[in-house]
Amino acid sequence: MLDRTLTVRVARIRPMTADVSAFELVHPWGGTLPGYRAGAHIDVHLPGGFTRQYSLAGAEPRAAGAAQGCTRYVIGVKREVASRGGSASLHQRVRAGDLLAISTPRNTFPLHPGATHHLLLAGGIGLTPLLAMAEQLQREGAAFTLCVFARSRAQLAFADELAALAPQVHFHFDEPGAAAGAQQLDIPALLRHPAPGTHLYLCGPGGFMQAALDAAKHWPEGSVHLEYFAPPTPDGAAGRDEPFILVIAGRDIEVPVAADQSAVDALHDLGIDVPTSCSQGVCGTCAVPLVGGHPDHRDHCLTATERRSRIALCCSRAQAGGRIVVEIG
Repeated sequence: MLDRTLTVRVARIRPMTADVSAFELVHPWGGTLPGYRAGAHIDVHLPGGFTRQYSLAGAEPRAAGAAQGCTRYVIGVKREVASRGGSASLHQRVRAGDLLAISTPRNTFPLHPGATHHLLLAGGIGLTPLLAMAEQLQREGAAFTLCVFARSRAQLAFADELAALAPQVHFHFDEPGAAAGAQQLDIPALLRHPAPGTHLYLCGPGGFMQAALDAAKHWPEGSVHLEYFAPPTPDGAAGRDEPFILVIAGRDIEVPVAADQSAVDALHDLGIDVPTSCSQGVCGTCAVPLVGGHPDHRDHCLTATERRSRIALCCSRAQAGGRIVVEIG
């Protein structure tokens, strides 16, 4: 089922650093908004025709269950110098009192329910989903540690919210002579000895993510969870895409997918809708059950275990122009 579109009002824009602001979104007539669990994000439809995905940065008391409502959504947005239009639109064209269209929250980056300890590593504005996780875990009395990496204390977003999470929060600042209260956090040392039952959550810029993933290669499969801002830069040139056949199990439908086309686009051309969000393989919204075939996984959201039974249709294909069989409800 496709996500609903909601109309929200920008209640407040709170500058937090020189280039990061928090946007507080509320129901335009004072009602409640759909509840969510920490790790969720929303699509925001922006002036200029842009649609961007932003993680929800707060975990409200009434957001403890997805069926319950909450009073506001909070997103933290950094004004990117090389913006493709999204962050520039929010920072330059959106004002308090404006109405925006958004999707209902979806969660492709949830906390693992079976973890005995949650280790949260946040780089820069990648703090937003991990802040919500830390607030939810604190409220539930669960064991967690939040490590925040930033260039300087002056560039630290959500400082007041982080202060309320002490002493489970540890800071690392890149600047020489870092401010009092910060630690020199060595990522390889931090991840060298994973304790049984610990799950790791990562969100931040590409270099930070790669360094953490390299340091966590020996962690048990399924214990590392991540959310990217954008797809990582490939190591080399991508090979030439080939056409393939997408088979929808149980519906006797075979969909030809052209070499210059994604499976999602081919399905849309036939009037078959698949929910999408980032369209880059980083959020997992378009992932569906994989029944058979030899897939060429190109996403950056599914674990090795998940790839055995699921595939992200916005970017992944069949190997060597073959066939893959999927389930689409």
